[in-house]
Amino acid sequence: MRGRRVRRAGAPAAVALLMAALCAGTGPDASASVRTDFDPATVQKLDAAITKIMKQTGMPGLDIGMWVPGRGVYEKSFGVADKQTGTPMKSDLYSRIGSVTKTFTVTGVLQLVDQGKVGLDDPISRYVSGVPGGDGITLRQLAEMRSGLFDYTVDEKWMAGVRADPHRAYTPRQLVDVAFRHPPNFKPGARWEYCNTNTVLLGMLVEKVSGQNLDVYLRDHVFAPLKLNATSLPGNGAMPDPHAHGYTDFTPKGTVADATHWNPSWAWAAGAMISDLDDLHTWAPALADGRLLTKKTQAERLRTLPIGVIPGASYGLGILDFNGWLGHNGELPGYETIAAQLPAEKATLVVLVNSDIDYQGKNLSGLIGNAVTSIVTPDHLWPAPVGAAKK
Repeated sequence: MRGRRVRRAGAPAAVALLMAALCAGTGPDASASVRTDFDPATVQKLDAAITKIMKQTGMPGLDIGMWVPGRGVYEKSFGVADKQTGTPMKSDLYSRIGSVTKTFTVTGVLQLVDQGKVGLDDPISRYVSGVPGGDGITLRQLAEMRSGLFDYTVDEKWMAGVRADPHRAYTPRQLVDVAFRHPPNFKPGARWEYCNTNTVLLGMLVEKVSGQNLDVYLRDHVFAPLKLNATSLPGNGAMPDPHAHGYTDFTPKGTVADATHWNPSWAWAAGAMISDLDDLHTWAPALADGRLLTKKTQAERLRTLPIGVIPGASYGLGILDFNGWLGHNGELPGYETIAAQLPAEKATLVVLVNSDIDYQGKNLSGLIGNAVTSIVTPDHLWPAPVGAAKK
C-alpha cells in the first residue's frame, strides 16, 4: 500500500531454507512460467539481472512482465510462491497489490466526475462529514496528495496495534478518525505529501455518491468493462486460489511472518486490492490512456506536478509519472507491486513480488523495476529505490 514506507524494526530477510530455494529456483531454466521473444542477448541480460537481485536480497518469488510492441515480450516467474512447500511462482497466481489500488479508486471518482455527479473542485465536506478543514479541501487535492491531512498509517501507536493483531477488521470511518485526531500537516494545496487518508476519503465518497459499496462499484464499473476477472477488493483476509504466499517483517519484533491471510481492511481504498499479472497487464495501459474516462477528465488526471522527493517523479490524480512511466507502485505486508505504462514506447511493466522485506532499506520491486528498465528502456528508468535506515 505504501508508496512511502511505514518504517519497521528490521530482521534478517534470508534463512537457510529460503536461500536454498533461491539457489535452486531462480535461474531461467527454473522459471515456472516463461514467455519471451526479445532478442537472446536482452533475455540473457534480464535473466542475469533479476537472478542476481533475488539472490542478493533473499527475495522469495517474483512474477514479471515487460511488453514492448515491435520489440518483444519478457514474461517470467522466478523463485517460490510458498517457502514451506517450495511451490514455484507462476504467472496466474493471485497477489495483493497495495497502493496500485489507488489507481482504481481514483478512476471511480473520475467516472463520477464524467457523469456530472461530483466536481474535482468540490469540497470533500459536501460528501463526507467530520473532515478537519473539509470545506477547504477539494477532491482534486485529495487525489493529487496535496490535502495536508495527516496520514493515519503514520500514527505509530495505531500501527503498532495493526502489527499486534493483523487479522483485525477496520471500517473506513475508523481509519479516517485516526487521522482526524491529528492536526493537518499543512494548508491544502501547499505541497505534496503521500497520504493514505486521502484515498480512503475518496473511497467513502464513491460509496456515498454511487450508493454502492466500493468493491461492488469497482467490480461493475472498472473491472467488468476491462474483463479484469482476477481483480477484486476483498472485505477480509481471504485470498482466492491459486495464490502466492506473502512474507513480511511488519511484526512487533521484526520477525519474518507469512502475511497471506492478514486482513487488509486497514488499507481499504488505498491499498487492499488483489490482482494478478495478466489483469495488471491489461490495467496499466487502460489507466494510462484513460479508456474508462472522457478525454477531458483523463487530461486532468495526467496534469502531474513534481513531488520533490524523487528526481523525474511527478504525481497527478491517483497516478505517478516516473520518467515517463505512468502508473503506480504498491506495498502491503507480504507483497510489492509495480503496474505502469510507458506511452512513448507503448511499453507495459508489471512486477509482483511476494515479500515487502527491504534490502538495506531499499524496496524489492523498485530494485527489479530499475534493473529491468535500465536494460529495456534506458532512456526511461524506473527510479532506483533509495536506502533508508529502519526504526
